[in-house]
Amino acid sequence: MLKNTYDFDCNLAQTLNILGDRWTMLVLHRISKGKNTFKELEEALEPIPTNILSDRIKILEENEIIYLELYNEHPPRYKYMMTEKGKDFNYVFNAMILWASRYLDNCNKTVCHKDCGTEVEIRYYCKNCDKYVDELEVK
Repeated sequence: MLKNTYDFDCNLAQTLNILGDRWTMLVLHRISKGKNTFKELEEALEPIPTNILSDRIKILEENEIIYLELYNEHPPRYKYMMTEKGKDFNYVFNAMILWASRYLDNCNKTVCHKDCGTEVEIRYYCKNCDKYVDELEVK
């Protein structure tokens, strides 16, 4: 079990306590992309050691980011599925993909509009004012 690395009352630090170690975000991302069994995850994330993969799955389940769904009783086999909390992390993945495609070499993916294929941009929307905003404040 991953111990809390950051003892700060901070959204970023608390998120990193769950997802900030090596492999966890990649495990979650592969589950979000349909790699739902242990074997599929092993193959998609080679060379992850099986004990590390098992540990990261437990962390994600304990934090209710994924849940296990039994698909074979004898022997017991599970599929790993995203909870709503886990699905919401796709926004973070998309933001990271866009950032990497803009600033990093050797990043060959981006996030595009499904209908026309154009790369999208991230914008913030204020429900109260009913408009997109550029000026943000973290409170």
